[in-house]
Amino acid sequence: MPDSDWNEPTLELESSASKDSDPALVRVLQSLEESRGAERAMMERMAKQSLDEQRRTRRGRNLFRLFIVLYLVTITALWMSGDEWEEGSASLSKKPHTAVVDIQGAIMPNSEYDAETVIENLDDAFKDKNTKAVILRINSPGGSAVQSGMIYDEVQRLRKKYPKIPVYAALEDLCASGGYYIASSAQEIYANRATLVGSIGVIMQGFGLEKMAEHIGLEDRTLTAGDHKAFLSPFRPQDPAETAHAKKLLGSIHKQFSEAVRKGRGDRLKGDDEALFNGLVWTGEEAKGLGLVDGLGTVAWIAREKAKVEKVVTFSEPGTVMEQLLDQMAEGSTRAMANLRAKQLYMGF
Repeated sequence: MPDSDWNEPTLELESSASKDSDPALVRVLQSLEESRGAERAMMERMAKQSLDEQRRTRRGRNLFRLFIVLYLVTITALWMSGDEWEEGSASLSKKPHTAVVDIQGAIMPNSEYDAETVIENLDDAFKDKNTKAVILRINSPGGSAVQSGMIYDEVQRLRKKYPKIPVYAALEDLCASGGYYIASSAQEIYANRATLVGSIGVIMQGFGLEKMAEHIGLEDRTLTAGDHKAFLSPFRPQDPAETAHAKKLLGSIHKQFSEAVRKGRGDRLKGDDEALFNGLVWTGEEAKGLGLVDGLGTVAWIAREKAKVEKVVTFSEPGTVMEQLLDQMAEGSTRAMANLRAKQLYMGF
């Protein structure tokens, strides 16, 4: 019999059987179907979990590869930066060097470059057995006479303790007032021709607010014990005796300042006190003519031409070894990428 004649009745029988089956058989078949559905769902979940695990594994491998690439890039950058790896990090330097101690910004208590911080950096620089010279890199408008005087005295002390280590000062954009006070403690001072140098004087600023207070109905109710306890109060007219006393104080501090400069600069100064210590500032070139600086030069020039040790190490407030390493790695990577970009631009032309 042909296959088509045989199959047709079978389909009809199956269809008939499915319609005429008793309820028990239907439930069994439904149970089997539900079981197969649950198995399929379980297999799908297992397959998804396996796929997620594979993705996590690949992600981990990719992160590890990225770490290796970054590590190699960093090592390459440090290699390209050469000896500069040691620059800027005193604890990593093992070669003869010229030490640089920074004095930047206002010289005030609890500031970044207060006397405590600068003195600590100076001590570290002089104690380092590989230090051959010290440069004070100054860019400051001045600040506290006390803080400046403390740093000045410390430089003088260290010069006596380490007579074989010369001290130079390299003035950058501005070296005024307390900044120059400190600079005068160095054996030689160098500046840029456009550096502003000087402002050798003392200032005390204030305002008289008594008329404004009276205009707006503000009454000063300050109570004191002692005739001058409210010394130079802005809420009352100036007392001539207090003004005279304040000027005497300023004159005394000014004398200390000018004597320190005279002691440090000696007969190199060209001019009397009125010409030099009047609070004016001059350019680096003009300051050279007045004997306030010895010449024009930078930190690199001083290290090369005066100290005869070109390698420069900056002694700054110490961080952890890891912080110093990370700083150097970041600096080296940035420098390497900049060099690579410059080469690409050059080749493009």
